[in-house]
Amino acid sequence: MEFMALPGLERLMEVCQRLSLRLETLPPAREPVKAGCLLEGLPFDPVLASVYARLGRARFATELVAAGWGLEHSDDQVHELKEENKRWRERWWEELGEPMIVFGGDLYIYATVPRLADDRGRQPVVRVDTYEEPYVLPVASNVDRFFDSYSRYVEALVASPEYRTERESSFLFPWHVTDILARDERLVELMRSRRFDELMKNMKTVEDVRHWFEKVCGAPL
Repeated sequence: MEFMALPGLERLMEVCQRLSLRLETLPPAREPVKAGCLLEGLPFDPVLASVYARLGRARFATELVAAGWGLEHSDDQVHELKEENKRWRERWWEELGEPMIVFGGDLYIYATVPRLADDRGRQPVVRVDTYEEPYVLPVASNVDRFFDSYSRYVEALVASPEYRTERESSFLFPWHVTDILARDERLVELMRSRRFDELMKNMKTVEDVRHWFEKVCGAPL
């Protein structure tokens, strides 16, 4: 299988190592999920396929309560990726009104949106909060761009005065990294062209979300 370059993933792993943050990885399956294969009826994202060709599982900076998260486990012994997406389809697709492919998370879920794939098949990434009333925030134009933005968030969090003094921080992704997200030109284009409006329809009256959206893309929600 030909590897796609993943500079964002490499950067996130390098940041964890450089900052002495926990990084746990396991090798991939002998036959990882391939790009375009159907997962719960949805085409698997080509960037995710390249990630799973390298890694069967990964956990990043899990000692940081605000920031740690993990990639769904998928190798020859464990099939969390498929199992979680089956559960996600049965539980959340109808409520959210959008089929998605879940690939990771911890306190929050990260998923790709196949409907919004670009001409290379790369799917944008959203963060889904299912704690009370579920809501969705767009966070990256593709999975590797998500890794890149998240690595910069981790750097900023660890450098924050609150973290340096208390080893904890209320500096949160994606709320406090609008400047980082705004560098993702494709994400900004999607947001400005209202491609996420249906996903965010329940959040249009929430002032914090409206303010965040406008800071990222320079346009009102």
